[in-house]
Amino acid sequence: MTPESLDPIAHARPQRWSAALLRLAGWRLDLPPPPAPKVILVVYPHTSNWDFLWGILAKWSCGWPVRWIGKDSLFRGPTGRLLRAWGGMPVNRAAPEGFIQTLLAEIEAAPTLLLAIAPEGTRRHVPYWKSGFLRLARAGHMPIGLVYIDYARRIVGIRGYITASDDDAADMARIAQAYEGVVARNPENAGSIRLHTPG
Repeated sequence: MTPESLDPIAHARPQRWSAALLRLAGWRLDLPPPPAPKVILVVYPHTSNWDFLWGILAKWSCGWPVRWIGKDSLFRGPTGRLLRAWGGMPVNRAAPEGFIQTLLAEIEAAPTLLLAIAPEGTRRHVPYWKSGFLRLARAGHMPIGLVYIDYARRIVGIRGYITASDDDAADMARIAQAYEGVVARNPENAGSIRLHTPG
């Protein structure tokens, strides 16, 4: 299936007001189209609440039906209903395995799904990424889009799409290479691009 055949991904009309806001703020988009109707979008670096603003404006501007994962505490009360309407999906960090199984069921049932995940899991510096995005990509047979928010050049973009292998270290090395040169809003908080190795 070619990117042009995706509906509504390839043919969605941009939301003019959100695109105008990005331009007024000096930001631009660099979003090569997804290679498949179902994609895991890894978002890195995530070091500031401002990342959400530029990310949601980018989502509305390009018109892609992106859904995104956030901690469940954000989805309480009226704000939660708004965030769900904007594509948010709450995750209970105390039970990540159950959430992954739920996501896999949704992935299987959906005709198209662009699922955005921030694998650092927090805006603070972390020594390694959470591995859920790799497990989802492998189990769902989905390519991984490497989304970046670069504050030095004011770009929200995708550095490319990769297919996960069975080698965690090799996959993470490719991802780290792709993100070279990307500057976070708070660079000291950008997480290390590697997975936790037990032992």
